[in-house]
Amino acid sequence: MPKTEKPKILVVNDDANSLFALTSLLTQWAEQESYEVLAARSGQEALRQVLMHDFAVILLDVNMPGMDGFETAEAIHQRARSADIPIIFITAFLADELDRLKAYQRGAVDFLFTPVIPQILYAKISVFVALATKNEELKKQARQLSQRTTELTATNARLTREIEERQSAQRQNHAKDEFLAMLGHELRNPLSAISSAASLIGLPGVSAEGVARAKKIIQRQSQHLGRIVDDLLDLSRAMSGKILLNRAPLDLAALVAASLETYRATGRSADYQLVHDLDQGWVDGDATRLEQITSNLIDNALKYTPAGGRIEVRTWTENDDVVLSVRDTGVGIAADLLPHVFDVFVQGSSTLDRSQGGLGIGLSLVRRLAELHGGAIAAESKGPGGGSTFTLRLPRIEHQPVAPPAPAEPVSAHGMPSILLIEDNDDGREMMTMMLSCYGYEVHAAADGNEGVAAAASRQPDVALIDIGLPGIDGYEVARRLRADPATRDIRLIALTGYGLAEDLRRVLDAGFDRHLVKPVDIDQLADVIGGCVPQTVKQ
Repeated sequence: MPKTEKPKILVVNDDANSLFALTSLLTQWAEQESYEVLAARSGQEALRQVLMHDFAVILLDVNMPGMDGFETAEAIHQRARSADIPIIFITAFLADELDRLKAYQRGAVDFLFTPVIPQILYAKISVFVALATKNEELKKQARQLSQRTTELTATNARLTREIEERQSAQRQNHAKDEFLAMLGHELRNPLSAISSAASLIGLPGVSAEGVARAKKIIQRQSQHLGRIVDDLLDLSRAMSGKILLNRAPLDLAALVAASLETYRATGRSADYQLVHDLDQGWVDGDATRLEQITSNLIDNALKYTPAGGRIEVRTWTENDDVVLSVRDTGVGIAADLLPHVFDVFVQGSSTLDRSQGGLGIGLSLVRRLAELHGGAIAAESKGPGGGSTFTLRLPRIEHQPVAPPAPAEPVSAHGMPSILLIEDNDDGREMMTMMLSCYGYEVHAAADGNEGVAAAASRQPDVALIDIGLPGIDGYEVARRLRADPATRDIRLIALTGYGLAEDLRRVLDAGFDRHLVKPVDIDQLADVIGGCVPQTVKQ
């Protein structure tokens, strides 16, 4: 801690003998009273000293050539930092009342007459030194108090921040625990149905109708599991910015109309009054992702609206936006939940026996997809029982008609392409082989990468369906080897894999694949892709 400076006394006198006498007199008490003595021979020199030091008191001679004592005092007190320095005037003449008034107007606190009586000088000086010392102590205490206050404020802010972070972490952990419980529940339901249906098919005496119904249950519940996995992967990709949008001009009204027709055709909206008012509005967007937004909003309305309720779907243009609105007459959203409906894992009900079901990530995905399109999503509700409205806004573009695509060349009728399936999962390989065979394809299978490369060289298939995660050498290396061999470089290569991020697509294409499909793949979609890869050149 730095040592506190001693108070300083300035003696100003143009007479050298008088200056020496006063400074000598003051110096003899300096050690006892703990102060320092400085001297000046003129008013100008006194002002320079005042610029450099703080003084407890100034002893100022009245009669000086050039700048006299009154002018010096006035100049000292015009400066803010020295305005409060006490000044004692010293004069050899008996001051009358006018002189005293003039001195006090210039900031004097007292007068001393020469010859100075040492005892009186000592008494007066001691008072001002003591006041300066006390004032410095008070300033020091004020600085310490201010520093302590700053430290306490910082500590309080840190504690407040730590408490908020701890509470936030606790809320997030609680939300994750609830989500994991919901995920287990949502996965077990379809798995249980699939397991029961598969067991039913193998029971003796089961009717053909029962087998058919079991197959439909397996298909429907498998699709449901696929949607759960897709939602989880899409949300993860969206939150990490790894979704790659395939943008193109499209009419949002036409896209929404197609989605609504799917709901009606599948009977999913049969128990509701599903009405629409769709005005044309063009946006630059990814049709698949915008359909995903639309489906999630309509699914949300169906989920939280009792049977017989009304759901209104509208699109219109408003200034520079194309707007989609989905309004329902359902259970509504509580005021405390409304600001959080787009947060991850948030649901109106978190109990496992809730009738709505779902993972609580659909609206989070909607918001992220909207933001990726440069748009925004908002929710409104009058509260429980008051229904809810979700409004999507996307940047509007001017529609520029494009020439219709040239008609696709027909698939050759010379025969079906031969296929090599390279898949290490035994069940998956067997089922895919059986399904492709049912479609009339000639299928050969291999269980690992090296076996697949050998089979491709010996059998020369038209198309190779290659899994990426293979034992031995992975699918990327299989593709590279097939492209490097003149005997197999013309085989059409389709990556059939569970890896679906944007960088996975890039790696697949860089390795030499023609197409990239993410499991599970619908057999009709796979047949279309195979046909697109080899529309004409087919073995006899």
